[in-house]
Amino acid sequence: MEYRNSASPIERRDFLKLAAVSAGLLTVGQMGNAATSRAGSPGLIDVNVNLSRWPTRRLPLDDPEKLVARLRSRGVTQAWAGSFDGLLHKDLTAVNARLAEECRRHGRGMLLPFGSINPTQPDWDEELSRCAEVHRMRGIRLHPNYHGYKLDDPAFARLLKLATERKQIVQLALVMEDERMMHPLLRVEPVDTALLVSVLKQTPGLRLVLVNSLHTLRGDALRTLIAAGDVSVEISMLEGVGGVASLLEQVPASRVIFGSHAPLFYFESAELKLKESPLTIEQMRAIRSGNAKRLLA
Repeated sequence: MEYRNSASPIERRDFLKLAAVSAGLLTVGQMGNAATSRAGSPGLIDVNVNLSRWPTRRLPLDDPEKLVARLRSRGVTQAWAGSFDGLLHKDLTAVNARLAEECRRHGRGMLLPFGSINPTQPDWDEELSRCAEVHRMRGIRLHPNYHGYKLDDPAFARLLKLATERKQIVQLALVMEDERMMHPLLRVEPVDTALLVSVLKQTPGLRLVLVNSLHTLRGDALRTLIAAGDVSVEISMLEGVGGVASLLEQVPASRVIFGSHAPLFYFESAELKLKESPLTIEQMRAIRSGNAKRLLA
């Protein structure tokens, strides 16, 4: 017996192969959903969201009320929020004050603000103190490629040291969007992490989260960074079928965190990355919230 279509004839054995593959994908999805439901009771922590507006286009969820509503509807209980304004605005004091206020007003305890610091600006260390002492921020988010410095800049090393002394988490964004989506006048190269290992070794106690890193960082370079200190990665730019499971073959599950890069990316894309990878309950719990809680402890 065979099924034929005038445009695309399918032999019986090919049809059975296709059915088997579909069933396999369904099973993986069911496993992911089951693990998520069993592991999801503590809630989901998203370590990579942004408030305000992307510089070159409007996004469906760039209103904080809408973003918070979407995150809550997907089971997010806490989200670490930076600000798109931190990329190009010169007045980072105003950016960080606005971010703290929006998290307080719209987040209702769910949004944790992560301030923007540019170590090439005058008095950046005062802004770092303001983030910690006035706004009570648990961490900061850095954008070296937008702010125009390299990771061998002495000011960067000093920034990491001061943040570590204040027990702040440091998020280092390697990219913000796919180069194919960049505006012609806003072409920004990914952050070069080649010199990061030496800086990490000089900063014991640093808790570093590499944000939007898995688009460009992989293989030996990724493993070397993870081994150099308390370095974690989030999954928003991870690509490929079974990507999370493949990532766990390279780095420990204790260093992988859930991040969506919403609203620039669809939240559901990151959510699907967990569901379509065959993870154990322990791995799922760690990635969904446990690893982020450890960093905050």
